[in-house]
Amino acid sequence: MVLAHNVLAVTFGVMGNIISFIVFLAPVPTFVRICKKKSTEGFESLPYVSALFSAMLWIYYAMQKDGAGFLLITINAVGCFIETIYIILFLTYANKKARISTLKVLGLLNFLGFAAIILVCELLTKGSNREKVLGGICVGFSVCVFAAPLSIMRVVIRTKSVEFMPFSLSLFLTLSAITWLFYGLAIKDFYVALPNIMGAFLGAVQMILYVIFKYYKSPVVVDETEKPKTVSADHSINMAKLSSTPASGELTVHSSQTNPVQTGAGDLEDQMDKKISN
Repeated sequence: MVLAHNVLAVTFGVMGNIISFIVFLAPVPTFVRICKKKSTEGFESLPYVSALFSAMLWIYYAMQKDGAGFLLITINAVGCFIETIYIILFLTYANKKARISTLKVLGLLNFLGFAAIILVCELLTKGSNREKVLGGICVGFSVCVFAAPLSIMRVVIRTKSVEFMPFSLSLFLTLSAITWLFYGLAIKDFYVALPNIMGAFLGAVQMILYVIFKYYKSPVVVDETEKPKTVSADHSINMAKLSSTPASGELTVHSSQTNPVQTGAGDLEDQMDKKISN
């Protein structure tokens, strides 16, 4: 029985590493665009800074598990490296105001905030209590990140367009959440499993919305008094617009994952805000 649990844990852990790695690479098209244009064009750095902070938290949490959290450490170490590259590129091409703002958030959250968490946990907690405190912090931050797609889903419902919600990204975020959920259950870790229940649910809702609005059609109005029967011009135009709604070409985040892997899920919001403002 113990062996079966170990096999399941390793299987889901490895799958989670692979899928989460793909999610971490989702913002690459965004940064290719930034590098080509040598400008951040109104994109925000917060998704990458928060993703880096999340990865740091999960690594620290996994280190308290005496080897049981090895697969959490591997993917989040990779995540730290990738998110650091994103942040460096952002700082390189951002204007002065955005650069200063990013450095402030980076200093407050990733340095002072993380240092404060380490000091509190090391000085005021021990053993299992430390794991519980850290687990609670990780869950709280993960839930906040998972809540980010709610605003995107609201826009999809309002505009009846999936332009700001690429299906492939929603799919991988959902698979990532489901995989880490089962990993948490396999190792009997409540703090890993809990936030991914919410992540899997929201991911499934996103994909359902995508199917509904991607293939949404305006009702056809037929004028029975005319021969031959014709469809009104207004409805023809609406149908043409809806059927030709483009899917976003950039897989940019959010996710991301709490999921032990929190990627730039908020990046979709930034992309949405940028397009709406234009």
